[in-house]
Amino acid sequence: MDVSVLASAEPLLPRIAAGDERAVRECVARYGSLVWSLVRRWSPNPQEAEDAVQDVFIDIWRTASRFDASRATEPGWVAMVTRRRLIDRMRRRQRLPELDSLPDDMDVADERAQDVAHDMDRAARIDQARAVLRSLPAAQRRMLELSLLEGKTHDEIARETETPLGTVKSHTRRGLKKARDLLNGVALGAAEEEN
Repeated sequence: MDVSVLASAEPLLPRIAAGDERAVRECVARYGSLVWSLVRRWSPNPQEAEDAVQDVFIDIWRTASRFDASRATEPGWVAMVTRRRLIDRMRRRQRLPELDSLPDDMDVADERAQDVAHDMDRAARIDQARAVLRSLPAAQRRMLELSLLEGKTHDEIARETETPLGTVKSHTRRGLKKARDLLNGVALGAAEEEN
């Protein structure tokens, strides 16, 4: 559904805030495809996506009273809530250790050697990313840190840094492009050294 059509439809969030159960069902029907499209991009598997969608709509139900039509459109607010919930879920996943069962015939010594090699590779990639980040111009580096590491929106960054929104978006986009180019150059250089 077109976002402009969603924005012009009868507001549901004030009704949800007032406890209207029917409005909750209408909200799921109206914004379900918007939420699903965002969730699918961030979820590692279908089960995680289903759980995330449920979390989003529970959060919308709980926080509908915070919606301010003078600051955002209803679909924009739903997308913002979805994004924040997804960032929270991603951070939780990153903090949890992965628990996989070990095959019965696995040699523990081989596993340790693989773990050490994996840790060394990961540490090298982290060092490369840090070096690339340090090589960016200060403004681009700051915008990327606030966006990627702290999970802030462009609007939040603009307010916090007292920078025009368009400038925040430009610095972020240029910083990402330059970082990608630099990382690709590092990877290409490493591949050439191996040959």
